[in-house]
Amino acid sequence: MVEEGRIVKMEVDYSTTVDEKLPECEKLAKSGKLNEALEILMQMEKQTRLASDMISTSRVLVVIVRLCFESKEWDLLNENIIALTKRRSQLKQAVAKMVQEAYTFVEKAPDKPTMLKLIETLRTVTAGKIYVEIERARLSKKLAEIKEQEGDVAEAANVLQELQVETYGSMEKTEKVDFILEQMRLCLAKQDYVRTQIISKKINAKFFEDESTHDQKLKYYQLMVQLDLHENSYLSVCRHYYAIYDTPKVRNDPEKLKETLKRIVLYIILAPFNNEQSDFLHRVAADKGMEHIPLFRELLEHFTTKEIIRWTEIGTKYEAELKQGSAVNLVTEVFQGEDGKRRWQDLKNRVVEHVSLLGWTEPVL
Repeated sequence: MVEEGRIVKMEVDYSTTVDEKLPECEKLAKSGKLNEALEILMQMEKQTRLASDMISTSRVLVVIVRLCFESKEWDLLNENIIALTKRRSQLKQAVAKMVQEAYTFVEKAPDKPTMLKLIETLRTVTAGKIYVEIERARLSKKLAEIKEQEGDVAEAANVLQELQVETYGSMEKTEKVDFILEQMRLCLAKQDYVRTQIISKKINAKFFEDESTHDQKLKYYQLMVQLDLHENSYLSVCRHYYAIYDTPKVRNDPEKLKETLKRIVLYIILAPFNNEQSDFLHRVAADKGMEHIPLFRELLEHFTTKEIIRWTEIGTKYEAELKQGSAVNLVTEVFQGEDGKRRWQDLKNRVVEHVSLLGWTEPVL
């Protein structure tokens, strides 16, 4: 077997002895003699560990924690997990097996304090150990969920932020992305926009090309929308919504398609003029999906033609639909609340900007 980068030869094979002793210990524990069973198991653990019998040591450690769990001795379970991890020359693979077994007990804890104590114990013994990094990450995610349920969003975010899952070689890429998305969500919840931006760069957009990742894709871009709305980066918000729009799950749902395309139209109009905005504006105008939202298509046409727009005309024709909606056009959140008032002013500014680009100097408001 390999231990710490070097080959460790098993000196004695205790598998036969372990085969005989484990059933005996299980019978003792079931008859209420847990301490006697643990004494035998601890002696076996020492023998197998010092003989570098990894398989037997793993089996013994797993049985120790399982018997404590089955006997509902939660304090003893925590004590033994810590003690066994600290043993001299303890075998990494054996510790990993024990941690994996104990991890399954977390959801079976009788109450929250017991669960938190076990989580903390396991997080303590897995700290800094690459061979149990996945278990530590999952425990941290569970702890973050509990903290968030208790209303402590900041602490929940802090618990997850310490994890650098993108460096975990043993974790599946899909699970890594789930962790990163959760880190982003919690950072946004505590309004840490700078850290959210940093974390978001850990995900490569090419990951979402596989259709099996599209649920994660939608979640990612919804989070990016929240992030860039905070900065009033309308063009970036428009790009994020277009990525959502360009997803089969949205394309194949008529309602989702219309609602997403509405937001694309509004945010591309709100974005200040530059070459990229202009190109995107005309790209959206040419999209076949625009036929499903005629009112928004008409609004967009005002900004794709060289005709003079008067703000009074825009307000008269579109204000009620954009702010209140109708049976045909469900209202969006774009012009709702205090942020909505500011965006309505930005729309006015865009009308002025569009007209000035045409060389018109007379008032249009």
